Amino acid sequence: MRGIVTAAVVLAFLSNHVAGHQPEEGARRRKSLGFGSKHPQAGFRTNPPQPSSFSGGATACPFATAKHFADDLLGYLPSETHSYRVRDDSYTDKNTGVTHVYLRQLVNGYEVMDGDINLNVKDGVVLSYGNSFFTGPAPTEASTGANPHIEYCEALEAELLQHQQVSTQDQEVLSTGGNNHVAELEHLMESNCHHAEVPLAFGRPGASQPTEHSVENALLQFMIAATPKVDLAKDMIHRAGEYVKEMSSIFVHDLHDNHSPAMQIHNVPDTVSPVKARVGYTQVVSEDGERTSLELVYKFEVEMQDNWYEASVAAVAPHKVLSVVDWASDAAPVPTQKRKESTRATYNIFPWGMNDPSEGDRKIADENVDSLASPAGWHAFPWANDPQSLQGSGSSKAPKGEFWRNTTSTMGNNVWAHEDWEGQNNWLHNYRPDAGADKVFDFPYKPHDTNKTDALGEAKKYINATVTQLFYTTNMVHDLYYRYGFDEISGNFQQYNFGRGGRENDAVIANAQDGSGYNNANFMTPPDGQNGRCRMYLWNTAMPYRDGDLEAGIVIHELSHGLSTRLTGGPSNSGCLGWGESGGMGEGWGDYLATTIRSTKKYKDYPMGAWAANREGGIRNYVYSTNSTINPSTYKTLDKPGYWGVHAIGEVWAEILFVVNAKMIEKHGYSDTLFPPSPLEDGTIPEGDFYLPIKVDAKGNKGPLVPKHGNTLLVQLVLTGMKLQPCNPTFFDARDAIIQADKVLTGGENLCTLWSGFSDRGLGPDAKVEGRLPWGGGIRTNDFDLPTACRK
Repeated sequence: MRGIVTAAVVLAFLSNHVAGHQPEEGARRRKSLGFGSKHPQAGFRTNPPQPSSFSGGATACPFATAKHFADDLLGYLPSETHSYRVRDDSYTDKNTGVTHVYLRQLVNGYEVMDGDINLNVKDGVVLSYGNSFFTGPAPTEASTGANPHIEYCEALEAELLQHQQVSTQDQEVLSTGGNNHVAELEHLMESNCHHAEVPLAFGRPGASQPTEHSVENALLQFMIAATPKVDLAKDMIHRAGEYVKEMSSIFVHDLHDNHSPAMQIHNVPDTVSPVKARVGYTQVVSEDGERTSLELVYKFEVEMQDNWYEASVAAVAPHKVLSVVDWASDAAPVPTQKRKESTRATYNIFPWGMNDPSEGDRKIADENVDSLASPAGWHAFPWANDPQSLQGSGSSKAPKGEFWRNTTSTMGNNVWAHEDWEGQNNWLHNYRPDAGADKVFDFPYKPHDTNKTDALGEAKKYINATVTQLFYTTNMVHDLYYRYGFDEISGNFQQYNFGRGGRENDAVIANAQDGSGYNNANFMTPPDGQNGRCRMYLWNTAMPYRDGDLEAGIVIHELSHGLSTRLTGGPSNSGCLGWGESGGMGEGWGDYLATTIRSTKKYKDYPMGAWAANREGGIRNYVYSTNSTINPSTYKTLDKPGYWGVHAIGEVWAEILFVVNAKMIEKHGYSDTLFPPSPLEDGTIPEGDFYLPIKVDAKGNKGPLVPKHGNTLLVQLVLTGMKLQPCNPTFFDARDAIIQADKVLTGGENLCTLWSGFSDRGLGPDAKVEGRLPWGGGIRTNDFDLPTACRK
């Protein structure tokens, strides 16, 4: 291991470079940690050979098929040391008929927190699987491996030094589109590396800080690294013992012994709720780099004002921080039961498909109630699922005999939208516009020219209009994604699930004009059953200020983080898209979906965030285009300086999907609407001109509903692919999952069309990467050829 990156090194480097890259006045970058160990044994395989010893046939229970396959794959039966459990968020997709079975590894009775197998089963066959199970012997004592935190910071330092040596001319090239990659690397280093050495300092002989093994000590050391408050971090270091004594731990006992021991920790500095903790193992590369070992850890769920972390910290001192996933995902940095009848609402909004105020005027739109996606409409939920009553702050109780609570403000079963000018975590009673019994949400929006002093006050004047727009867009996204398979059982966001499975009480909490910053947006995605949180900001990039709530592409991008996080690895596992290519694709799917939703039959190139940021080219390095002169991104682009962060990685993935989308439209044509036909009164969904004719097999079983046009079909393949791919997918895994989704839905009709799109941008069958680190790096090789079966 090279020399430790210390806070002094970070500060010295930043002092030399930050001065020229300050964000615009009033803009604040949210600190966010994110790193972890690599899993060299992990992989995703499609069309695997089936165990010859199993003869259950097409009618076999999919869970029995999965268990038999897993036992054969692992080469062992459950023993005293090695076993696994089937996670209770496993489910069957009712459209495709594929059962997604999630296994969590157990060693010595403890969960291996990053030991997962996902098996995709249909008709008695395992279609594909991802596997990151630990393959070594069970540890007999507490073991220690490498330090991913320090390794990550050393890699960041090396990348920064490489940028420092780049010529001024090359720096201008790296800043295409206004993005400064040096500033982004500096932000990553400043966020992650100030306190990488603290656990080692605590563990040195004679250290004044407490060194005994305890959950409180481990958590304190994580909080030192996590807090954005410099003075608080210093105080926690100097008065560590006092902070530890102020914490209190309470064990939480499960009715069923399916999980590792759990506890809640109270009075934790800089948190907004008790920290959830669980004991288990995580996989780390050994000190010699030759093997993977298990290290005993505390896994924490830490909710802070601007972050919601899932972190693994060594249970044995020194309490190294081994992995961190931030469930909050930012927008890119600034460049420089039958419903009880009630009145259907109307909204004065920028209509669906219009990206921002520059594209036209507002119009009156009806509450677009989809009887399948939102059976109770957008303004109703059961009194029993009322968040205000659930948290003991309700001002009224359910009238006798009433099931539904019908609202006249911007709160409903799918989303609670409101202002958050304070920028805090309060939301239950924040201001929401009330449209009265007629539910006519028609509020003025005429921002006037203003100076910097009055700009914030001017923006606040139209809060009713902006909250209405955020409420409308979020509900439309909910209903659209529902119709493509993001339903209750797969982990969508709803207060009430209508008895259709999944965990409820998790509608999206949507903050408009959030006061915690400017020029950004983010989404926090905890596991199914906990509210997702979307925070939208004002942008001070123009006068008057521009409101991110009014740029649909930004809102759709953020809501899509909830989609991809819940579908990848299962609805109860929010740690699968944390960094590197996985985290980058989390950003890329958001851009692809936002671009697809706003696109029209007439082709054009698309920027992201152009209106809010007041930049014609938007906030990405390139606009999305099928013209490689305009957007030259290929798979190998990830090797270039500046493509370390998840947003830059995501641009490449989104560009690849943009090209694939064009290929699919060329073959199958274009649908003017992404929304499928509404269900009939008997609940059946008409094929209309939207779906391919439904296939019926010899036994009379109906096949899945499959969109027929290029743009709608690819949206379906992308979402189905998210369900098929493993936790922590690579570009290759996600590509293969989309191709397999086509095989499941169409029998592989689009195999060569899909490969043509992927190969066009270097992600052909022989593309490869060597020496990749968990967070990036490596040497990639493009492949622009097609598979042999597709060559003419």
